[in-house]
Amino acid sequence: MKTVTAVSRVDVHDPRTDPPPEGWAAFRARCLPPVWDYELLRREAWLAKNPPVLAVVRQGSLVVGALSAMVCRGWGAGTFGPLSGGRFRPRWAEVYLPLLSGYPACVFDDGFTERRTAIRQFERALREYVGPGLLGVVYRAMNPELVPALAGRARISREIDPAAVLVNRYSTVDEWAAALAPDVRRYLDPDVATEAAAGRTDLDPHELAVLLNAHRARQDDRAWAGGQRSRVGGLHLDTRSPIAPAYLDALVRRPDVVTRTYRAADGKLLGFNTMIDQDRGCAVHHWAALPSAEGGRKGLYVDCYARCVAHMIAAGRPELTAGRAMLPEKEALGFGTRSLFSVAVPRPVLGR
Repeated sequence: MKTVTAVSRVDVHDPRTDPPPEGWAAFRARCLPPVWDYELLRREAWLAKNPPVLAVVRQGSLVVGALSAMVCRGWGAGTFGPLSGGRFRPRWAEVYLPLLSGYPACVFDDGFTERRTAIRQFERALREYVGPGLLGVVYRAMNPELVPALAGRARISREIDPAAVLVNRYSTVDEWAAALAPDVRRYLDPDVATEAAAGRTDLDPHELAVLLNAHRARQDDRAWAGGQRSRVGGLHLDTRSPIAPAYLDALVRRPDVVTRTYRAADGKLLGFNTMIDQDRGCAVHHWAALPSAEGGRKGLYVDCYARCVAHMIAAGRPELTAGRAMLPEKEALGFGTRSLFSVAVPRPVLGR
């Protein structure tokens, strides 16, 4: 790819009200997973308590980078984010993908070399967009190669929980399964009806959302109780919103998202998974299941992960990623880890 060495401008867009930026679809298809699709960003923003904005980095008319930032308000604020107003109200921003936490919300073309300049321009543009009430920016879950461009005076960097990654070194799924411990392999191929396909239109998004949000709440409680390294000062600073049915409805219909469901004999949904499937790699996106106490099947996720691995191998994808939670369980399935960092930038040094 041709090296790009200049930044023309950084524009901040509100997906709720602004049209898609010119050239965005081509950049998204070239560089980003489907959660950056503008329609998905629009639905996420409308239904979020801390709605994301999209900052687009341009070199001339060409889009060469992007950052997705949640504009966060205090805990006493209402359920949903206002469209405007309150430029003096204290707020902060998080450059973060709350629905795909193992991936950075700051992405540039491979040939783009002026990352530090672009990030400073982004901070100045966001400061102008949000107003005097902006307290600072937190870059969460950044890849190590982004840290030098984010670093600087009075900027605080720390390593957080890594992302789980399984590199495709296998010729068959049996080769992968042979390395699993017997107590893990026994959960493969459970006697449960399962169905998977890309672009599914046969699912009830409300049913999916109820199961997913309950699962995320239990998972978060376990992570915080275990001392997850992304916590700040011992506080549970979770700025994410529940996932809405309308968002899931659009997600599972996409041709690059494979959705697998598990159902009991009476049709009750026991679990489901969405997997992002692209040439650059697969990602175990959402996973949710009923707990055993509510009629769920223990270890159902093992079968799901095995089927995701089988897809990765059959499709020749280079890797399968699986988020940042339940790392010991994923290690038992052969996953390694990829380091991630967070960087906090207080207002006095934004753009400097």
